[in-house]
Amino acid sequence: MTAHARPDSDGISRRSFARLLAAGGSAALLGRTGLAFERPAPLPQTPAAPNEAFWRSVREQFLMPTDISVMNAANLCPSSLPVIEAMYENTKDIDRDASFQNRGKMGAGKVNTRKILAEYLHTTPEQIVITRNTSEANNLVSSGVVLTADDEVIIFNQNHPSNNLAWKEKAKRYGFTVTELEVVSPHPGPDYYIDLVRRSITARTKLLAITHHTNTVGDLFPAKEICQVARERGVLSLVDGAQSFGLMDVDLSDMQPDFYTGSAHKWPCGPKETGVLFVNERAHDAIWGTMFSAGRGDVGISRKLEGFGQRDEPAIIAFGEALKFQQQIGMKTIQARSQELAQSLMEQVSAIDGVTLSTSPDPTRSVAVVVFAIDGLDGRGLFNALYDNEKIGVTGRGNGLRISPHFYNLHSEIDRTVAAIKRYKATGV
Repeated sequence: MTAHARPDSDGISRRSFARLLAAGGSAALLGRTGLAFERPAPLPQTPAAPNEAFWRSVREQFLMPTDISVMNAANLCPSSLPVIEAMYENTKDIDRDASFQNRGKMGAGKVNTRKILAEYLHTTPEQIVITRNTSEANNLVSSGVVLTADDEVIIFNQNHPSNNLAWKEKAKRYGFTVTELEVVSPHPGPDYYIDLVRRSITARTKLLAITHHTNTVGDLFPAKEICQVARERGVLSLVDGAQSFGLMDVDLSDMQPDFYTGSAHKWPCGPKETGVLFVNERAHDAIWGTMFSAGRGDVGISRKLEGFGQRDEPAIIAFGEALKFQQQIGMKTIQARSQELAQSLMEQVSAIDGVTLSTSPDPTRSVAVVVFAIDGLDGRGLFNALYDNEKIGVTGRGNGLRISPHFYNLHSEIDRTVAAIKRYKATGV
């Protein structure tokens, strides 16, 4: 929001937020005359060459005060105002009248979000399951694909636990073999991983599980090519897209995985506990449902896998609003902006004595997750000092940091963060 619209340097307090909602809903928070916040101007059309003024107008669509710089998209993103409004208005509607008759219209909202998801990922609604997050989606796959003692699953050591530990734990029960491949640092290039996968697949390999864009060092894997190798060898492919969904212009019709997973609360800037599982139509018969309840999905694979019981329909509807907000800007534009900020960050921190980048500065090998170590500084101490003293939110990693900027961040925030790191490098934390 604009600085003049905030009542104090800390922005709106939780108590004030609750009071404004009680006073009259999102209109009170976002637009009623005389209250602390005025609704920002509508998001302008994305120009052919977006400048910093355009990105400031994007930033105004979020509740973050201007003195807070959160660059932790790999973990959790703020939701935009359209998402917050959709969440609040639909929740208020249900809580005002929880009857079957009134709640019926929420089902249409869920159907609409499935259609938006399909368009967003360049696929069809029949291949979309609306989950709670990437972890649930990954586990639907590892629990739903039939594996025996004769089978092998290939994973990478830097996969998320839901796409790594889950396979190992289930192997103890079902007896299949898990082969773990190593992620090499610095990034050795896409051909290395394509060849590694090709050499590692055996006659026993049933499934290959990879991460599209790692949260550990920000490496970008050649997902399309790896999926092609798996497909040629008759192996199922699972792509964990927690760090690419909402950041990159993901085209599943081109990538052609058997399974792809993602969360709304990260790069899509959506509500918590909403996510997606894509199941390629060729793999519909290869996966069993593992959760069953009174309800199910409305079309395609969701009828088999979406047996989750009572859902938070307002959150699911708001999930669709988050995707529409990004589509209004353009996913290619969002990816380019986030990568531009990450490139600026890497260039600046690399010039600081004692900084070692773990993330490749090659824009074909990384996108917007930046990890680096700093000699002589404790990462946890720096992580705390940056937030406590500077209101800069990142992630501490050993003797360094993970910083993941997104399209709502500004170049001035990158510059401010680098200046603070330089200062703490000189003075300690």
